[in-house]
Amino acid sequence: MQPAAVPGRDELHPDYSNCFALCCTAFGFSRSADFALDKPAGTPCPNLAADFSCGIHDRLRPRGFRGCTVFDCFGAGQAVSQGLFDGVSWRDKPDGRSAMFAAFKIMRQLHEMLWYLAEAEERAFDPETGTAVQELRLAIGSAAKGPLPGLLALDSGTLHQRVRQVLVEVSEEVRAAYFAAGDELDERLQPAADLAGVNLRTLRLCGADLRGACLIAADLRGTDLTAVDLLGADLRDARLEGADLSRALYLTQPQLNSARGNSETRLPGGFEIPANWHGDQDRGETWTA
Repeated sequence: MQPAAVPGRDELHPDYSNCFALCCTAFGFSRSADFALDKPAGTPCPNLAADFSCGIHDRLRPRGFRGCTVFDCFGAGQAVSQGLFDGVSWRDKPDGRSAMFAAFKIMRQLHEMLWYLAEAEERAFDPETGTAVQELRLAIGSAAKGPLPGLLALDSGTLHQRVRQVLVEVSEEVRAAYFAAGDELDERLQPAADLAGVNLRTLRLCGADLRGACLIAADLRGTDLTAVDLLGADLRDARLEGADLSRALYLTQPQLNSARGNSETRLPGGFEIPANWHGDQDRGETWTA
């Protein structure tokens, strides 16, 4: 059992009812295919309502705010709003807004690391690696629930490197079993590979390391992505209809939100069905495995 200081994956989902719309204020964005206008960091989105809800939430994509439908804070919003700032909003206390927004940016990084580490702990084979994962989870969990000054002074860059190293180690352990018989993968399947728009349906993918790969609009329909390392992979508009991601490595909600799927797409437990997967003629209710 994990110490109480470590948030479980059930706590690493956004709870909009307990957040002061930090993603709509802290971050800036530029007019692009993902956003319909320019917004400086630290300023409220013009679509933000007085109660911190979004005035166009049910029509974000048609109105040009696709980026909002992809983003996920991993529960950092409510952790900062209710935990670090005791339910006092940046509107109620304007002089605290800079600290709140800075804390949110750091907290999101920590919660994303905790999301990955929770999976790494479940899938690690080597006891020493498992212990390293547990220690990192405890350290990050303590920092996330600690006092505000400590959070703002945190060296998140160094912490990120430590987490990355242990995630790679767990990935190597998990994927090694898929090559015990000497099988080889297509040489294109490499970390950081540019596979944008490539048809990957005929390739064996199980155990591939696609960490940081560009899979924009790649055709993965009907593929088995078991033990495929997707850490940081760009899945925007990737075709996942009928794909099995139920045992993929290091998948996140934002990756799914940016991709395309249907009723035959298999997802791991703990993931939400992206709202944009509904409505098209060839898309239905997606179930999880």
